[in-house]
Amino acid sequence: MFEERPNRGAEVVFVGRSNVGKSTLMRELTGHDRFTTGKKPGVTREPNHFDWASEDFMFTDLPGFGFMSGVDERRREQIKTDIVRYVEDNADRILAGVLVVDGKSAVEIIDRHTNDEEIPHDVEMFYFLEELGIPAVVAVNKMDKVDDRDERLNELCDRLGLYPPWQQWTETIAPISAKRGNVEALKEALRHHFHEAKRDDLLKFVT
Repeated sequence: MFEERPNRGAEVVFVGRSNVGKSTLMRELTGHDRFTTGKKPGVTREPNHFDWASEDFMFTDLPGFGFMSGVDERRREQIKTDIVRYVEDNADRILAGVLVVDGKSAVEIIDRHTNDEEIPHDVEMFYFLEELGIPAVVAVNKMDKVDDRDERLNELCDRLGLYPPWQQWTETIAPISAKRGNVEALKEALRHHFHEAKRDDLLKFVT
């Protein structure tokens, strides 16, 4: 399924653990309801592309990585490998990689998986995008459920190797609440990266 990529010259990819709200976010950004959402992790198992007939651009929702209900470890590893390969193969077309995390639990999940032998998937994906020269934007979702907003975002910056305060990283850290339709911080970050890439023609997709 990863091979069936629409022929588009520019895209924004969305990556993240299962059940962080990627599909809800895609619906909010595109106004389209074909993105399947559900409470069970791992609903999206293959790339969902949203493209426009007359435009050389698309949003791509890649499958969630990490734990997925009813999915064995070998299959989970294969999905992660497929995601990595997709991003590598299309790096020169990707204007930004949006890493979606759950604002309520991201710091705890990162800390739980950090040890000498393991880098947490989220941190690994953030650096992977950067290594490929793809601007990384961390969409910190479900912020409506977070009380200590600034403290939480500063802690996340710290885990990603960005010096707090988070407010100096607005092109990288975007606090949002997709379910509530509050995604302006992400749109602002994407507008910045489209402009940097000299693709102001795409700003209409994030207004």
